[in-house]
Amino acid sequence: MKLQRRKTFLCLLLVLSILSGGAAVSARQSPAAAAPEQAKPPAPSSMPQAPAVPSQSKAEVLSNRVVEYHIDVSLEEGRILQGKETITWKHPGRKPVNELYFHMYPNAFASPETTFMKETGGKLRNDTMPANGYGSITLKDLKTEDGLPLMHRIQYVQPDDGNTADQTLMKVRLPRPVKGGESITLYMTFEVKLPKIFARMGYADDFVMAGQWFPKISVYEPAGRRDRAEEGWNLHQYHGNSEFYADFGIYSVRIQVPDSYTVAATGFPIRAPVSQGGRKMYQFYADDVHDFAWAASPDFVTYEEPFSTAQVPGVKIKLYLDSSHKELKARYMYAAKAALDSFSKWYGPYPYSTLSIVVPPQNANGAGGMEYPTLVTAFGADDAAPGYNLERTVVHEIAHQYFYGIVASNEFEEPWLDEGFASYAEDKLMEQEYGLIPNIPLQSGQVYAPQSLTREAWKYSSPDHYAQNAYLRGKLVLLGMEQQLGSTKMDALLRSYVRKYRFKHPSTRDFQRVVETVTGRSWSPYFNQYVYGSQMADFAVDSIQLRKLENGMYESAVTVSKKGGDVPAIPIQVAFKDKSSIQKTWDGKQQKVTYRFQSKSPAVSVAIDPLHTIPLENNHLNNTLLAELPEKTETRWLLGMTRLAEALIRSLSW
Repeated sequence: MKLQRRKTFLCLLLVLSILSGGAAVSARQSPAAAAPEQAKPPAPSSMPQAPAVPSQSKAEVLSNRVVEYHIDVSLEEGRILQGKETITWKHPGRKPVNELYFHMYPNAFASPETTFMKETGGKLRNDTMPANGYGSITLKDLKTEDGLPLMHRIQYVQPDDGNTADQTLMKVRLPRPVKGGESITLYMTFEVKLPKIFARMGYADDFVMAGQWFPKISVYEPAGRRDRAEEGWNLHQYHGNSEFYADFGIYSVRIQVPDSYTVAATGFPIRAPVSQGGRKMYQFYADDVHDFAWAASPDFVTYEEPFSTAQVPGVKIKLYLDSSHKELKARYMYAAKAALDSFSKWYGPYPYSTLSIVVPPQNANGAGGMEYPTLVTAFGADDAAPGYNLERTVVHEIAHQYFYGIVASNEFEEPWLDEGFASYAEDKLMEQEYGLIPNIPLQSGQVYAPQSLTREAWKYSSPDHYAQNAYLRGKLVLLGMEQQLGSTKMDALLRSYVRKYRFKHPSTRDFQRVVETVTGRSWSPYFNQYVYGSQMADFAVDSIQLRKLENGMYESAVTVSKKGGDVPAIPIQVAFKDKSSIQKTWDGKQQKVTYRFQSKSPAVSVAIDPLHTIPLENNHLNNTLLAELPEKTETRWLLGMTRLAEALIRSLSW
């Protein structure tokens, strides 16, 4: 997901001028079968008949395909979704399970007392829940494949916070256990009352965004996945900061809408939509994905183009634009092609045949800036002449096709593995294609509440602290690694990581193991400080002491100290009154070190990392000291600048 940034040009210039201290800032960046046949019994007449799907006999199977969904859904008057679902789940572990768990995400918007609503206060990013905008999902029927009713066996559970008003996670007690390797098929009917859009899903006038809209089975993790010692369910409610985690599988979905509507969806259409009696039926299919989303509107302006390169065998790029952005189609299309081409070079081939980009109307901005398999949303069309945020959002969301979609880390528990990596890839591509070089010193200065990157998403103390860490600090950790390795080695490292863990759901420790394998050395100190821990780098010039020697020379004693995490090479520049200067490199192994220089001229200033090359340093205000300021003036000047810069930095929201 892309977080919008509210930054004024004046604040940026003012903070930058303070942080840089007048020095130039170095801007760098620098097939097996689908599900087993026993998983697909004839469906009862009251349940959706499984639509015909493409033959899998010759298709490459990319994932373990734990789950298979066949869903019929109809958009009805009153913004109601009437749905029928057949789900087949294959037990990926060994121990028998006596219950299944389902995410019922639309219930996050059922009342002010749900966990999501209490944690967000009815706000997400810049969007606020409209008056009386509540929505929910109701399970109406649940049966086994032989017709045994299970409705009396359901229970809503709240493993994270015990909030009994929250019904976003549902347990179903089974009539008999499912053994490891066995499959179970369930049939259900459900109804979704769509909320008014302010957070990812819902409606605004005639526009509909159906994200996380159906009963979705939770992830059962085998032993060994993500360093799990014992197999078991990974269970979490829908939280304010968190996004999602699911198993890969197959989706065959029929969507019925009013005849005037156009539908964009995950996967590809099996056949042209069929109109009858004022209604239109779409049918989509997707495999090796872990979610299915769709959007619908009578006002979409649509375009599509085929795209292929050596790394992208063939993708149909589809645009579903709000009419106010129809003249911007070339910009959307170029950004999509550039992202697909470069990310396929950097991280491996894009494995799907479609990519859809939905541009919501202005009043549906809450649905914007979000990623789903093969479908992304841009921000709402609130500006007929947008700046580069248009491209930046598209690029960021397409980066998610890799780290959220293909690699598929657990966003509940380790959100940085998606958001931090996508932010890193976004910056790299925006610099390459548009010449937009990120101001890393300014961004690192905004990390004023560093916390562990392996913290569960909802346990960050505020949405701002979540954004600082999962997005920004996660990206800075990768840049800190790139600074040590060089861009070529870093590219190879990330290619190795994505190649190894495509469709595998890796953890932070899995990533660390790849780093250590590729580089041939331990990275434990770095990860312990900056990833598992809450460190940032902070180096300070403590003092400059001058002494005139009997021979007319001057001795300048410069003391510097380390107040944060380790960095292997810290540049130091000492400037003298005669305009000469000396460059030193400190290894940072000691907490404090004093350098002594003898010269014909006294030192006038000392600057640590004057070009701001250390990505993880978030306090640049103690990096420079002037020798000639009287102590009281010096202290007063530094304190004043510190307070001013801190106030400005905290006013910048992500």
